[in-house]
Amino acid sequence: MENSAVQYTELAPGFSISRILTGLWQIADMEKTGNPLDPDATAAAMAPYVEAGLTTFDMADHYGSAEIIAGRFRNTHPSGARAQLLTKWVPPPGKLDKTATRTAVYRALDRMQAGQLDLLQLHAWHYPDPTWLDQLSWLAELQQEGLILHLGLTNFDAAHLRIVCATGIPIVSNQVCHSLIDQRASGEMAEVCQQYGVRLLTFGALAGGFLSDAWVGRPEPSLTAGATWSQMKYKRFIDTAGGWAVFQQLLLTLQQVAQRHGVPVANIATRYLLEQPYVAGVIIGARLGQSAHIEDTARVFSFSLDEADKAAIRAAQANLAPIPGDCGDEYRKPPFLTASGDLSHHLDQIPAPYATVEGPGGSLKVFSGTPWEGMAGYCRAVRKGNRISVSGTTATHGDTLIGGTDPAAQAHFVIDKIEAALISLGASLEKVVRTRVFVNHIADWEPIARAHGYRFRHIQPANTLVEAKLVGSGYLVEIEADAEL
Repeated sequence: MENSAVQYTELAPGFSISRILTGLWQIADMEKTGNPLDPDATAAAMAPYVEAGLTTFDMADHYGSAEIIAGRFRNTHPSGARAQLLTKWVPPPGKLDKTATRTAVYRALDRMQAGQLDLLQLHAWHYPDPTWLDQLSWLAELQQEGLILHLGLTNFDAAHLRIVCATGIPIVSNQVCHSLIDQRASGEMAEVCQQYGVRLLTFGALAGGFLSDAWVGRPEPSLTAGATWSQMKYKRFIDTAGGWAVFQQLLLTLQQVAQRHGVPVANIATRYLLEQPYVAGVIIGARLGQSAHIEDTARVFSFSLDEADKAAIRAAQANLAPIPGDCGDEYRKPPFLTASGDLSHHLDQIPAPYATVEGPGGSLKVFSGTPWEGMAGYCRAVRKGNRISVSGTTATHGDTLIGGTDPAAQAHFVIDKIEAALISLGASLEKVVRTRVFVNHIADWEPIARAHGYRFRHIQPANTLVEAKLVGSGYLVEIEADAEL
């Protein structure tokens, strides 16, 4: 019989999930020796979760045989039909085409023995290469065909979530790291979610088990041997947030709050996130068939935090250093807060977004493929010696306007295109010395300037912003840039 205390939320019309999701990423860790788990026995281990009311499971194409096990559960177990199965597609960076996108969806359907995916979440490694936008558009087409019920994102930052939503791609969720240690999602991400009606699915709530009673008052661990991938990863978050001593202060505060409610520390860490309006659900990892903490997990629905609890927690958090960057940056830029401390176990390389073309006098050029480049006889950017000049750039991808009527979304995509040109010519945004910003309506200057300020906040090039009538209907901003190596 289902636990009536378990809470659910409607992630999309007609599609409800349990607010605690069971994460299956540890299946990959359990299979790291190369021996797949028994799919029938492991699928049976999912049943107690569903029967307790924890009906929602999260997995990915790279979580070992998780999709196969979940599909086996849904198709063979009496309680399988009550489960919601969420998965992810994490394509390698580079130019994958529409056929590769369809192949990835069919592979997930085949592994799960399903006719439709409940929720498919896309991860993008490299925003300057707009292939990720193409993939989302193709996934939306497959959704129209009925192969996908709902689309989501995973590890997207606020700027690119904004781009997706403003462009009109039907996203219902974004899955990101979020915990009492990592509060990145509570800033601009929460604002974009509220503006566009997107909810967050959060992982890392227990920081690989560190946010639990087991670590209160314990000496700092050495993770040189015997640690799980999750412990290696989240110890890096703790170190970045100020180290073990300030983390222990947070744990002691959580223990005091937990004792008042008669629940474990882990419940307090989870409940705090669930009470944030932008959070639809918290993902708690499980080692199916090895250990289950179903009753302890379900206790998170037995209480609420009062204002005194929250104030004490916020005071302890104030001693922590903010995790740098935005959501998902741990997979895209230093410091790489991954298990290995880099991307070596994720990627071999990231291809340049654009191909270079030799020009006169030893120059190099790149083209972004907009129709105006050929018509008006210019390139997106040209490098001559150590200087790179980037043409006036709008939020155009092929012949499509990106960012809709959201000036900040358009500005972020424009800067992505500028960054793509610079990377392809051997530079980076950090090499920009001058930008010129042209806005179609002066009333839009502030969101555009803020987007520029966010992307260039550590670079601070010379800059001019003026109102100018732009060519093309719907374009709100155009930016050009100069860089020097």
